[in-house]
Amino acid sequence: MSKLDKIEELQRLLKKDSNNFQARRELAVLLMDCGFNEEALQHLTYLSWNFSYDEGIFYNLGIVYEKMKNFKKAKESYLKAIELEPNYSDAIYNMGLVHTELREYNDAIECFKKIIEEDPEDSNTYFNLGLVYFKQKDYIQAIENFQRTIDLNDEDLYAHFYLGNIFKILGDKDSAKEKFNKVIEISPNYSWAYFNLAAIYNDEGDTSKAIDNLDKTIEMNPLDVEAYKILTKLLMKENRYKAAVEVIKSALSQCEETGDLDYLASLAYRGAGNKEKGISYLERAIRNYQTLSLSVQAAKNELSKLK
Repeated sequence: MSKLDKIEELQRLLKKDSNNFQARRELAVLLMDCGFNEEALQHLTYLSWNFSYDEGIFYNLGIVYEKMKNFKKAKESYLKAIELEPNYSDAIYNMGLVHTELREYNDAIECFKKIIEEDPEDSNTYFNLGLVYFKQKDYIQAIENFQRTIDLNDEDLYAHFYLGNIFKILGDKDSAKEKFNKVIEISPNYSWAYFNLAAIYNDEGDTSKAIDNLDKTIEMNPLDVEAYKILTKLLMKENRYKAAVEVIKSALSQCEETGDLDYLASLAYRGAGNKEKGISYLERAIRNYQTLSLSVQAAKNELSKLK
């Protein structure tokens, strides 16, 4: 029986007997699993009124509120679950996640450390602890916890990715490249790893490798507007205007039109010798001034020189 069929069966049972609390509890969990969060919330709220001593109901309420991005209500629900069962590790772990979302970082650290005390081999908790330290810009503690994550699970691509970001921030480009390449080894379609490699190679002046990695970024994520912008600029810097035109055409077809994309299209077409197209896209950039980084007056001055 599929989950949807089971939901229908449980709903029929509740129509016959609204006091069938076991069916209501099972239905709430199934609704939550299937993404019907509003419906699940109604049932769990009803159950919490009748079973105010049941930590599992409040834990599930916390999950639903978390799914709905209502982190304050999720926090209240997890607090109630922990009040009823102080050693409820799943609730403590989820409370750490909610504290992180609410930027209550010290409280999040406390929750995750409690979990590690009980289970020193929990790689997910080390990762989330590393993430909190990363958000606090405590890179030494972040490195320690991300490394611990990897020691326990070398396939955790996000731990490698965040380590790459930290090394990039700290200026250790070789270590950063090593980590981003490890991410690609684990998950070859992870576009952000290619994007970060492109940024490093660009900083190092290796335009060819930067372009290659931006190409891969766009291949993996055709909606990455920043990758299109940077790639277009690099191609124009190399006087490869025809290639730049093709890239910006793809950007305009895949992404929402903005003044910045129109302006880059104008530059690319003009560089490729198509003045008419260049003027047309510059006019479009001015019309889309709200998403144009260049001042409107500067764009108008540029346009008047072309006409």
